[in-house]
Amino acid sequence: MTISTVPPDRNLPISPMRYDPRFQVETKADNFDLASIYRLVRRRMMMIITITMLLMAPAAIMIFGLKPTYQGGARLIVHQPLATSLDAEDTSRSDLLDAKSESERLLSRGIAERVVRELQLNVREEFNPALRKISLIERIRAKLRGLFDTEKPTAPLRDNINAIIPEYYRALGVWHEDKSDVIQISFNSTDPELAAAVPNRIIDIYLDERKESVRGRLDAAEEWIRQRITEQQVRADTSRDAARDYQESMDVVSKEDAQEERIKSFLELTGREGKIEESRVEVEAVISTLETADNASVAAQNIVVPDSIAVKQRDLRGQEQDLARLLETYDGNAEAVVELRGEIQESRADLELATKQYLQTMRTKLVALDHEAEAVQSRLVVANEKRIRDALVQTELLRLQKIAEKEQTSLDKLENQRRDLAAKAMLPGAELEVLTPATVPLASQGRGRLSYLVGTLLAAISAAVTAAFVIEMWDRTVRSFDQIAGMARTVPAGLIPRLARSENSKTMFAHMPVPMFDEAIRTVVLSLKQSNSGKLPNSIVVTSAHSGDGKSLVARSLAMELAAAAIPVLLVDGDLRRGKLDTFFRSGVMYGLNEFLNGQADFRDIVYHHPSGIDFIPSGKFSLQRRVRPNGLAEIVEMAVAAGQIVIFDSAPVLASTDTVHLTALAERTLAIVRWGKTSRRAVEFSLQQMKSSRNSELVVAINNVNPEKHALYNFSDSELFSKSLMKYYKCKA
Repeated sequence: MTISTVPPDRNLPISPMRYDPRFQVETKADNFDLASIYRLVRRRMMMIITITMLLMAPAAIMIFGLKPTYQGGARLIVHQPLATSLDAEDTSRSDLLDAKSESERLLSRGIAERVVRELQLNVREEFNPALRKISLIERIRAKLRGLFDTEKPTAPLRDNINAIIPEYYRALGVWHEDKSDVIQISFNSTDPELAAAVPNRIIDIYLDERKESVRGRLDAAEEWIRQRITEQQVRADTSRDAARDYQESMDVVSKEDAQEERIKSFLELTGREGKIEESRVEVEAVISTLETADNASVAAQNIVVPDSIAVKQRDLRGQEQDLARLLETYDGNAEAVVELRGEIQESRADLELATKQYLQTMRTKLVALDHEAEAVQSRLVVANEKRIRDALVQTELLRLQKIAEKEQTSLDKLENQRRDLAAKAMLPGAELEVLTPATVPLASQGRGRLSYLVGTLLAAISAAVTAAFVIEMWDRTVRSFDQIAGMARTVPAGLIPRLARSENSKTMFAHMPVPMFDEAIRTVVLSLKQSNSGKLPNSIVVTSAHSGDGKSLVARSLAMELAAAAIPVLLVDGDLRRGKLDTFFRSGVMYGLNEFLNGQADFRDIVYHHPSGIDFIPSGKFSLQRRVRPNGLAEIVEMAVAAGQIVIFDSAPVLASTDTVHLTALAERTLAIVRWGKTSRRAVEFSLQQMKSSRNSELVVAINNVNPEKHALYNFSDSELFSKSLMKYYKCKA
């Protein structure tokens, strides 16, 4: 750094007009395009490389530890036995078995145990966890479990098939194609011969298990049917015996001739009853006619009478006709007439007597007919009761016979089922059509280690880039004035680049120039002038939101820049608790600002005159005693201004001490230092809000510790300050 020999007038105005801040620009959004992605990847390159290496390290160990895996596979179709499908009544039904059910049979526990035993998978480290070496991760997990579980874990048994079966199922794959009934079996193993042997062995064991399963089911079904046949035989015999016993006990006539004879006898009795009824009606009519008539000869004329009475009726009518002819010839007193009348009287008397005898005969006949009708009626009642009884007995007998026939039919059906089961027991459980048998694979399954490494590398890079994007999205720190341009009453003072270790500020008094840093400090000085109407302020407070933001570096650099320009400057370490400027100046002064404020030292006792032209006041020893000089800071400012000096206070962080707030109210200008990529925007807003006052209407803000290479990769408007051309100009490595 070159120190000017001609002291310029620090109060010389730059221009009669007020200057706007040099970097006052509107916020410019970082558009999401390929260029912004490229810049993000470049500025986060170290993080991306670190994350990629961290992810690749364990992945590479696992990939190089992988053994080549071979896969053997077989394709098959399961059919019902041909004889079973030919014997089926529904010929349109397919003879294929359900592919899903048969796939589950291939995955059954019984087949798995037989495969493990017959192929001796328990002696292979690939399938027996007890033979494997315990990895470091497993040991750590076991120790962590031991912290919470008091029981000691038992070592896995060597021949424990329950631990081998899950490994077997992980290597086995059985599935059926969606649009067909083809079943595929695959098996993965580091041994190619074993990978081919397992599917073929599964097919053989499946046939045996299927046959044994069907045979067991058929035996159980046959035993059940035999029991049913025995029970059904008892029921059939019982029903037949019941029908026979009922027929014998009820004297049921089963012959058709006997049944016809009974029916014929019943019909004859019915006809006889009808004839008796007709005769009875006729006799009653004759009796009624004879009883109601006064003249027997007249009554006899209206009914059917016996021949003897009919002869007498004819004789009587003949005599009456002869009498009528005689009366036509003779007088009624004639002898022939009288004689004939006497004969007529005798004939009438005989007819009356014969009619009465006939009436008595009819009455006797009517009584006989009544007796006969009663006898026939009683016989009909007996015959009808017997007929009804025979009908009921026949109905019951028919019911019992039908029951016997039904039981016999069920017995015959069971016998047929038993014969069918016996025939099916001679058939195989299923028939397999092996489309593609398993052969020894020549190439390993999957891709090579190089492919896995490339894929893992791409995945790790993708994860690292994603992490970079996430971190970038969640980054709320200040990196440019574009991010704080919206804050009111702030004046950008420039970007201060970071110093390398070889450019440590302790060597600045040895006149080792750092062009970019020196130019940034000059820019800050110029910004202070512009914010103060073109003149340097008499008092400046350099502060920050948090500690470690570089305010002490900027404060002493400003003091050195002003001293190099032959401007008197007083640098005060205003951090009363943790001031460290004295370690830089090595003043050796016994007292400092704390002692001055507590009244333990005078102003002359605390000022150290550095050979560079800077007057320095250290912070002194911190004390909790009450300050005797509450206006001591104002007195220092007044004395320095009276001596023509510019006072620069290196204060404590504004969020850590209220002294800084009081100090900013005394000074003409406040320079707030924001650390690039560390101080959050919220902290900047809050600290600036604390420092604003009527005198400190505008706050000058400088961004410190800027990484030029990374800042140039952002799309901020001030990123051009660190472009490649300017970096070459400053002779810095881009």
